[in-house]
Amino acid sequence: MQLRRKFTEITLYLIPALAVIGFVYFFPLIKVVQYSFMRIKGTNFDYIGLTNYINLFNNPKFIEGLKNSFLLLISVPIILVTAIFFAILLYERMGGWKLYRFTLFLPYILAIPVVGVVFGYIFQLNGILNFFLEKLGLEFLINDWFGSSKLALWTLMFVIMWKEIGFSIILIFARLLSINQELYESAEIDGASWIKKHIYITIPQCRNVISFLSVILIITMFAWVFNYVFTLTRGGPGNSTMVSEFYIFETAFRDYNQGLGSAAAVILFIIMLAMIFLYTKLFGKEETD
Repeated sequence: MQLRRKFTEITLYLIPALAVIGFVYFFPLIKVVQYSFMRIKGTNFDYIGLTNYINLFNNPKFIEGLKNSFLLLISVPIILVTAIFFAILLYERMGGWKLYRFTLFLPYILAIPVVGVVFGYIFQLNGILNFFLEKLGLEFLINDWFGSSKLALWTLMFVIMWKEIGFSIILIFARLLSINQELYESAEIDGASWIKKHIYITIPQCRNVISFLSVILIITMFAWVFNYVFTLTRGGPGNSTMVSEFYIFETAFRDYNQGLGSAAAVILFIIMLAMIFLYTKLFGKEETD
């Protein structure tokens, strides 16, 4: 009886919070799925079945955005490897490590529009980077980094990695601080080299953190880069930096085609869920083995 009353009290406390969460997250999700099967014009909502989805996969702009979103995932292993390297250097207490820790984390706390404006000036044709390349006699390296359809996406990827890597470094560094020091001491007694210590001790001990970061980075690179694209390139030149998020924004809010934009959002959501499920499934299997 007392257990039932306690359960009822807990339920009553949770209902308001669950109602808010449901309204903020689940209700919009349901409406987006519903709109994806409709043609919306003003106050007219006409059910058209899978037409929006068929039109999307026949749309070169959407396909280009999807391809670019997948290309951005290349940065995930690069960020992880770089973050592990810098976290190990911080853990080894190299000279000035406290200053380096602050410097490495600083980009992460900067606002994305600020980062976009600064790097926009750095990478433009008459920007700071090209100025220094010219002064160093490296004119052959000068490019219009965001103005070239071949380089724009890779330049954008570099900016995103520079901004996001600080979080990964600090998280891995925090995990390193909790590792039992005796493991490293035993390895040193056995004659293990610096590289072997970190390959056979550090990386296995950080496996859970690396897995968590991998999921976060996949979400970030695939569905959290709108601000970078909007600030730096607006999807150009051409569609060279068009990503799925920006396509949804343009379709739904600039072209006022909410049905097609909703269908694109549903596809993006399904792809993200599939990638995260596949990764966690593979990682979970590895953990079990």
